[in-house]
Amino acid sequence: MVVIDGYTINPGDNPWTGLEALGKVDIFERSSSGQVVSRSQGAEILIVNKVQLTREIIEQLPDLNFVAVTATGYDNVDIAAAKERGIPVCNIPVYGTDTVSQFVFAHILDHCHHVALHAEAVAAGEWSRCADFSFWKTPQIELAGKCLGIVGFGRIGRRVGEIGQAFGMEIIAFDVFRGEEPDYSKFRWIELEELFVQSDFITLHCNLTKDNAEFVNKSLLEKVKPEAFFINAARGPLVNEADLAEALNSSKLSGAALDVVSVEPIKENNPLLRAKNCTITPHIAWSTLEARKRMVEMTVKNISGFLEGRPVNIVN
Repeated sequence: MVVIDGYTINPGDNPWTGLEALGKVDIFERSSSGQVVSRSQGAEILIVNKVQLTREIIEQLPDLNFVAVTATGYDNVDIAAAKERGIPVCNIPVYGTDTVSQFVFAHILDHCHHVALHAEAVAAGEWSRCADFSFWKTPQIELAGKCLGIVGFGRIGRRVGEIGQAFGMEIIAFDVFRGEEPDYSKFRWIELEELFVQSDFITLHCNLTKDNAEFVNKSLLEKVKPEAFFINAARGPLVNEADLAEALNSSKLSGAALDVVSVEPIKENNPLLRAKNCTITPHIAWSTLEARKRMVEMTVKNISGFLEGRPVNIVN
């Protein structure tokens, strides 16, 4: 077994003990695209997080029998090429539901109150010099009664909806595949364009496919309320970043919070780095220790299932 890019999962606090118990494993913290083939030679099982496994790479690994993706998204693996070789590819469908949902509301609540900004103002002496007992540098926003629009109503989207309804928000959702309707009272299914029209907060929780790349574009963004706030903790390429930057800079919406961008790490020329009222975090919504422990545990279960002839979580 070879772990080709394991650092973000285990930067020192999340041992690979369970994986090592299954057999011989070589662990690389990081691998460039040019190192993948040489480091994976002889491997029967490849464990990959974000490194690209292209058709060309897969074809150069004759011993490869199984690919374990240590994430929910698997768009970094050419699953068709793997299937042609008879190589199952598995993912981890459930590990970060609570963590990602919590992070989405960290961004929402930051937009509502800007706690750090006000704490910094106090530390800088602004309250000491204030003529009044209270001041605020940004509008303070109450969530009760606001409309939360969720695009992609799977496990994470539904948990975000649960949290939103606990705050007293109205929940509207769009999904290509509608599942069971949640049991809280303030909920409606809605079409995508109308979701962008009605929402005070819009959050993405859909998979990236060849059909929905950059679906958040100028056409949709022109429909939003100027006070609307946009969150993306799903996949960066779902958004046309130039169009979002233009919408922010022209005050067509009040702000955006992004934990993912189209190319990661973010490039210095990404227009969102200079956009107004845009908060960008470095793809950390998934990264609590609790979630990363579940990730390793599930990876071990996926590989054990394959070795025992009962593979699970196969995506191809």
